[in-house]
Amino acid sequence: MASVFDQSKPIAIGCDHAGFDYKEGIKQWLESKELTVKDFGAYSADSVDYPDFAHPVASAVENSEAAFGILICGSANGVAITANKHQGIRAGLCWNNDVALLVRKHNNANVLCLPARFVALNEALEMVETFMQTEFEGGRHATRVNKIACM
Repeated sequence: MASVFDQSKPIAIGCDHAGFDYKEGIKQWLESKELTVKDFGAYSADSVDYPDFAHPVASAVENSEAAFGILICGSANGVAITANKHQGIRAGLCWNNDVALLVRKHNNANVLCLPARFVALNEALEMVETFMQTEFEGGRHATRVNKIACM
């Protein structure tokens, strides 16, 4: 599988209880492609607080310890909001493949946020693949992306 991300680094993944089954499925799929995954939890479907898992994933990406991140919760809003608190993170909430394409192509997102309660697992896997294979377009989008960070 071709990826625009650094394949020498692991993919950081995390979820809350609502995203646990999807995290496990996505992790298994990535590993079947011989990609390395760093799992930041949750490690069961027991109720947990999503920031406890979103922050470590975002930190790993922000500190260049991971190629990119994947976060999953019920709506993906909580994990996206949390991850985007990190200065070097551009977390994109995706609910279909076209959005996954655009968050990479236009926003240079480095964390993919998936809503487990609103997409099927096969759709989530398709979004992961699209996210991984889509290059940032740059140009006019680079000017916009460069204005995102707070100074």
